[in-house]
Amino acid sequence: MRDVTQTLAEMRRPCLLMRAVRFGLTEYRRSHDLRRLTPGETSPEQVLPRLLAAEAALEDTRLRGDAAYSISAHIEVLVALIAEARLQAPARPA
Repeated sequence: MRDVTQTLAEMRRPCLLMRAVRFGLTEYRRSHDLRRLTPGETSPEQVLPRLLAAEAALEDTRLRGDAAYSISAHIEVLVALIAEARLQAPARPA
């Protein structure tokens, strides 16, 4: 699987959506949010592929203009995806 940070860097999403995600990152609570989004999985190695798949499905729904699209669900998944990717990313030297 490709590096998640590379995948995130190549994502192109609307600015307003990403602005909402940045605000949501401050409120992210791993124990609460992951239980709802990926029940039973806690390690970033297990969670990230599921979150990537969920985000891809939401993005596809958004691009098709489907009435079933939920922007709140998209924000929630993106927040979790970015937060979990940060947990998995190795610490960078200062």
